[in-house]
Amino acid sequence: MSYALKLVPALDRPDLLAEPVRDAIVALGPVGGSIEVAEIDPELADTAAFCERYEVPPEESANCVLVAGKRAGESRMAAALVLATTRADVNGALRRLLDVRKASFAARDVATGLTGMEYGGITPLGLPDGWPVYVDGAVAAAARVVIGSGVRRSKLVLAGSVLAALPSVTVVDELAVPVGAG
Repeated sequence: MSYALKLVPALDRPDLLAEPVRDAIVALGPVGGSIEVAEIDPELADTAAFCERYEVPPEESANCVLVAGKRAGESRMAAALVLATTRADVNGALRRLLDVRKASFAARDVATGLTGMEYGGITPLGLPDGWPVYVDGAVAAAARVVIGSGVRRSKLVLAGSVLAALPSVTVVDELAVPVGAG
């Protein structure tokens, strides 16, 4: 399927990547060369508007959310990547994976401050060392998926298998639930 995006190799346009994202793509070596980037209108970075304007089916777009919880006074953070047709199961699967009593979305200032990425552009590439990244099985199986680039003015396009192979990633079936469920 063709998108209404002008895709170029991500490292050809480092200006469209948050610094930690660029560094993570470089660290991937030859695999990083398979990742593409497209400049977009930052006002259309949110999923529904983006998918409509750039002709990207929601089932080929994925959202990254940061989740926080505490256990015995220790803060725990993780990222979850799920298809846009679903939502992360924060107080089910993610709460269990983090081994916390209650999980919630990380506050905006915490998310941007700790990641060095813009809110609405946070992506699993380039997250702080030690953070677990949980990728839904449907994302990992996707031939290609559109994700954030660390900034709101662009999107990355890559194979789900590239995401699944990242060192911090654990692929989790049923990490997400359909939008509108439970």
